[in-house]
Amino acid sequence: MASSSPSLLLIPLLVGSIMVVAYGAKLDQEVDITWGDGRAKMLNNGELLTLSLDKASGSGFQSKNEYLFGKIDMQLKLVSGNSAGTVTAYYLSSKGATWDEIDYEFLGNLSGDPYILHTNVFSQGKGNREQQFYLWFDPTADFHTYSITWNPQRIIFSVDGTPIREFKNSESIGVPFPKSQPMRIYSSLWNADDWATRGGLVKTDWTKAPFTASYRNFNADACIWSNGASSCGSGSGLGSSSTTSSSSWLSQELDTTAQERLRWVQKNYMIYNYCTDAKRFPQGFPPECRTS
Repeated sequence: MASSSPSLLLIPLLVGSIMVVAYGAKLDQEVDITWGDGRAKMLNNGELLTLSLDKASGSGFQSKNEYLFGKIDMQLKLVSGNSAGTVTAYYLSSKGATWDEIDYEFLGNLSGDPYILHTNVFSQGKGNREQQFYLWFDPTADFHTYSITWNPQRIIFSVDGTPIREFKNSESIGVPFPKSQPMRIYSSLWNADDWATRGGLVKTDWTKAPFTASYRNFNADACIWSNGASSCGSGSGLGSSSTTSSSSWLSQELDTTAQERLRWVQKNYMIYNYCTDAKRFPQGFPPECRTS
């Protein structure tokens, strides 16, 4: 999907503002390997990135850019075989004590047992908003697209275009929403056998190392934050009806079909939802759980 044309295309969004779009961009142009001492590798002329984990260390990367709202897509192929104890994390995060974060974490399992897809949303340093899912396919057999749509109204998690979770802006009832802190994309492959698989009962089998996860086809249709300003202009215009079709994610919501697909996933594949965990919240569910 790479071509000789530049990977960053500047597309008019609003009067006096632009949106930066990286479609199928070469990963070496969009991310930096940040740790792992050679365990993370760029392959295929920068179009494929692999992270590896052995007993000594895992590995990771981060995006070159920071974003303040956007639609982020990445294709991942997860660690195959006995991946128990390993975690492949792919998320957006800001910095500081009151950080914002939008998480995918893929919790490995014994051969033949399904991965658990763990999601969470942090706002102003507070998380504890976990939802977990099984997937309806083998995420180790091929690449699949994991997307985050983040706009001022909602955050939508999608897998191969199917929404699995929606976190709405509930500031009107006192719930902070990630909207003012720019975030980078981070990903890492690391050992978490103290908790990742069956609460830490199943440990990592290091005889199966190195464990490897693969990444390709990174897309960022997003507002880049640089030098204290957004490439999309002032926040007041982000939800404007004058946005072009290329920036439809800025006001995206789930239509009737998407809502049906979301319900299908949550009925058949959700295995944990903090909003239904009465034992965890004996004094009542968090306020965002009590809204429709």
